[in-house]
Amino acid sequence: MTQPDSTTSTLDDFFLHSPELVFIADDGGALLRTSRALTQAMSLELSDGGARPGLGSLVHPNDKPMFDEAWGRLRAAAEPVDVVVRLKAAGGSFRYFQCKARWVPEKNEAFGALHDAEERIKNEIQLKLLRAINDHLPVCLWAIDRQGVFVLHDGKALASAGLKPGQFLGLNMFELYPPEGTAELRKALDGKLSYFVNEIDGVHWEAWYLPISNDRGEVTHVAGVTLDITPAKRTEQELRAKLDLIERQQQVIRALSTPIIQVWDRVLTLPLVGVFDSARAADVMEGVLREVVRTQARYTILDLTGIEAMDTETADHLLKLTTAIKLLGAEGIITGIHPAIAQTIVGLGVDLTSIETRSTLRQGLEYCIRRMGREPR
Repeated sequence: MTQPDSTTSTLDDFFLHSPELVFIADDGGALLRTSRALTQAMSLELSDGGARPGLGSLVHPNDKPMFDEAWGRLRAAAEPVDVVVRLKAAGGSFRYFQCKARWVPEKNEAFGALHDAEERIKNEIQLKLLRAINDHLPVCLWAIDRQGVFVLHDGKALASAGLKPGQFLGLNMFELYPPEGTAELRKALDGKLSYFVNEIDGVHWEAWYLPISNDRGEVTHVAGVTLDITPAKRTEQELRAKLDLIERQQQVIRALSTPIIQVWDRVLTLPLVGVFDSARAADVMEGVLREVVRTQARYTILDLTGIEAMDTETADHLLKLTTAIKLLGAEGIITGIHPAIAQTIVGLGVDLTSIETRSTLRQGLEYCIRRMGREPR
């Protein structure tokens, strides 16, 4: 009875028990032997003749040209061929694998292994994204260890602070900045996310301090993301200045649209024109009462000839204004009321018998002159 070759037995055990995804293939990529781990990872099924499918049949169609090119130079390559492609894994989904193989001339076979490259690809994408942010956005990225020593110091925004990338590497933040400037940093070292906005030498910064922990939950480093928001702050200040200017202009416009004119000795006239809303009514009341006190006016004529409509709230303001004028020792007279406004005032249910009204401004002025003529000098 022939004894089994110990070398063959050992090789069989290796392919059976190896945790690695290893294979032997011919020059066309047909899989001659695979480890059980690879067979399970790829759900490889034997064909009717007992052969496994070719390695190229597992490759994603979009990656096939790249794989074929790499495999085509396998025979002539002095070093192992290394290519990262998507392969169909168990369950039918495609995953990134690193395929590394060497051609063995004496065996006329390729010996190789597959390594899951999903995490590697993910890390590469994250690094590229971080680099793009670092190179193109006004941000400063840095990190320190628990002792405060910089292990990362980079970012386009460093130029705004007059610094260069890597300038603080190996230096201690607690020695560079006073204690009051590192209070937020100490919070992050205690495991608390910290966010704040500050201004240094005319540059506005928005900053996040991020605690980084190990598997045991211990904070080992603090990462900093500092964003230069000076342009945004400048735009905000410019916008605020424009809004303030607009507000001042509106105040001037309101003052011009409601001029208080002293048409006679101790007689004021307020000709109202345009839209008369609640906000404007409040301004009018303040201005009129101030002028009544300043000029010691005896009569104030509110001329509504230029107002064609007003809501009930505004009409109520107007009636309150005449009451306030009376409390100051003067008399409020309303002239030029349009029919629509008259209906609004009546709709309020207010008794107008105590308020003097005239059809026109001229009639109102004549009324004031007559009354003043009867008063003792």
